[in-house]
Amino acid sequence: MYTLKKSLGQHFLRDENICRKIVSALLEHPFERLLEVGPGGGALTKHLLELKDIDFKAVELDAEKVAYLEKTFPAIQNKLIHKSFLDIDPPFDKSFTVAGNFPYNISTQILFHILEWGGQVEMVVGMFQKEVAQRVAAVPGNKIYGVMSVLVQAFYKVEYLFDVPPGCFNPPPKVMSGVIRLVPAKEVPSMRSRKAFTLLVKTAFNQRRKTLRNAVRGLFPPAVLEDPFFNQRAEQLSVADFAALTFKMNG
Repeated sequence: MYTLKKSLGQHFLRDENICRKIVSALLEHPFERLLEVGPGGGALTKHLLELKDIDFKAVELDAEKVAYLEKTFPAIQNKLIHKSFLDIDPPFDKSFTVAGNFPYNISTQILFHILEWGGQVEMVVGMFQKEVAQRVAAVPGNKIYGVMSVLVQAFYKVEYLFDVPPGCFNPPPKVMSGVIRLVPAKEVPSMRSRKAFTLLVKTAFNQRRKTLRNAVRGLFPPAVLEDPFFNQRAEQLSVADFAALTFKMNG
């Protein structure tokens, strides 16, 4: 068997019904290549390995779990990447889907890493701490709407699928969990560049209680900042608003 490592944020899914619901959410959209992040004890992995005609890979940092998975699931031989997800390059040359019960201590970093891969990730079905999942799906005007909401929603449609109670895990976490699905946005808003967009969003929310004018003062010419639009706060702006503003930023 294997041991749990708190340092890696390990809470292993043990509820078969939840595993089946995650697989069902994946199968609602066609895909040919799949990367599982943090397979751990293999509760979800065993279902994913059974999918027909899918090129499957999994990335796992914990050497003990790698050995356990290879012993328990012979079909996973040569499909495991023994690294941190945050340190790998895209494991496929073509577009692929990402799924997993994401380690909670790096779950937001996982999403940022996926965004760095551009449009190569065609779908994500992932489990997060419920608070994080809600933040990714939040809409303008909501107090939890923030950097992650805007950066993800610029490129993906976010669907909050279902809650997962603590009792579905071993050991039970102290918080509720939630599963969300990301599929590519039908239209990505026009922006000067991803780099400019990311800088603007992070700067705006870094001082979210201030008006936009005061929060992003260094990014725009003084004349632009006189526009009454800048009287708003970051949480009031839509994804499209942020994208449009990138064209008015300093050269």
